Amino acid sequence: MHKAFHILNGDALRERFPSAIGGELIVARECLSDGPVKSDGLQGLFQLRAHFLTNAYGEGTTIDYKKGTVGEFERMMRIPEGSMVTLWFEDDLFCQVNFWFCVFLLSQHTANCSLYLARPESHTRYGFGGLSPAQLLAAFRQKKHIKAPGQIARLWEQYSAGALQQLLAMAREIKADFPFIETAVEAYLDSLPSPGDPGRPTRALRAIMEELGTTELGPVFLAFCEREPVYGFGDLQVERLIGQILGRA
Repeated sequence: MHKAFHILNGDALRERFPSAIGGELIVARECLSDGPVKSDGLQGLFQLRAHFLTNAYGEGTTIDYKKGTVGEFERMMRIPEGSMVTLWFEDDLFCQVNFWFCVFLLSQHTANCSLYLARPESHTRYGFGGLSPAQLLAAFRQKKHIKAPGQIARLWEQYSAGALQQLLAMAREIKADFPFIETAVEAYLDSLPSPGDPGRPTRALRAIMEELGTTELGPVFLAFCEREPVYGFGDLQVERLIGQILGRA
């Protein structure tokens, strides 16, 4: 029997993952849609990310990142040949970029594994966190076979290289099988600042703060999640953007 692995989009899902499904759990503890990712090789990427996250959020040392994040990616790279791997990721940009990277790692470091994508049947800002054990089981049973993982891996290669037009072209090429990827890519392109335009997330946050008459994180974050669920930002990302808007970062 092939060994089963599950790559989860966060520790919240790990804590409530149904034991009835079985298999070894690995957690992708990153937010690769936020900050720099262009580097030479994996070790360069991990050093770049540790530096960025520590400086941007004031949390986690390089040692913490290596143990809690890099350690999980290394476990992915050691998945035995011929295993069945289910990746649990949602449709938003935050989840999608992490998904592309995980498939890239698997395509580079594992052999003859069967890859599947499990997604919530309905998508809310709570994602998998809003599903009951029975609904998580249903998501697993309805998982989609990733027949051409190399296509997903190329999304990461194009994203990390800043090859924007190629990224969009690939998303459209695989739209029949993964329509939500094009939506995530378009949201990413909309998020990029240009002369006179700070990008869609910042525009949305400015409008929300003006409409609500507050810069307080709680209500602004909830409104942003309702208005722009495609980004999948957590409170830390939104707080940092608010700080940039207010000139605090």
